[in-house]
Amino acid sequence: MTTLALDTQTVQVRNGDLQIEAYLAQPRSNDTHPAVIVIQEIFGVNDHIKEVTERIAQQGYTAIAPAIYQRTAPGFQVGYDEEGFKLGREHKNQTTADQLLSDIQSTINYLKTLPNVKKDGFGTIGFCFGGHVVYLAATLPEIKATASFYGAGIATLTPGGGEPTLTRTKDINGTIYCFFGKEDSLIPLEQTDQIEAELQKQNISHQIFRYDGAGHGFFCDHREAYRQDAAQDAWEKVLQLFSSHL
Repeated sequence: MTTLALDTQTVQVRNGDLQIEAYLAQPRSNDTHPAVIVIQEIFGVNDHIKEVTERIAQQGYTAIAPAIYQRTAPGFQVGYDEEGFKLGREHKNQTTADQLLSDIQSTINYLKTLPNVKKDGFGTIGFCFGGHVVYLAATLPEIKATASFYGAGIATLTPGGGEPTLTRTKDINGTIYCFFGKEDSLIPLEQTDQIEAELQKQNISHQIFRYDGAGHGFFCDHREAYRQDAAQDAWEKVLQLFSSHL
């Protein structure tokens, strides 16, 4: 496989008075590329999220990972230990749906300023809490392809309170793929069934993938939960999603 040369840097995405730090990776070429927004787990824009961002860029996309905890914890990164989980959840619980949607729309607006980015539709991919956030962001008009990995709480809550994010399914504009592990202790199987039923009810273009023997975090090769076979299969499906719709 040809390895693309990448340019990577930390950039600032303006959202009103807020400057959101974001990790940007893009092929080193003069061609224009579709763009994908990467949304972190609760652990911040850490090495794993940066690696995913670069993997996507290697496939010929401009990829960007904005820090969704910018308001409460600039530069936030923690490990996958008990303390990291505790801190990550604390900041997750301080986010709101309106703020998250605003931050992602601001990231889209930033991408539009880059001369080598195609402007006619954007993709998202998110993991853990980010999997929930990208389901939410799929309702933004310019999001054409969404890859949601094990987003807990979609069927039961929304960030900051209010009706569950699942009730916004009718507003999804593009295609969404959702990935779940059948052994995920944070997402009961009946909730994945609820998500699938609502996507079907609202006639949303979608696919649901459930993996035997996989739990929460199965895609992250920095975590004990990593499952190589499931992660590889999911990655191939993500690439198919983006190539078909961006």
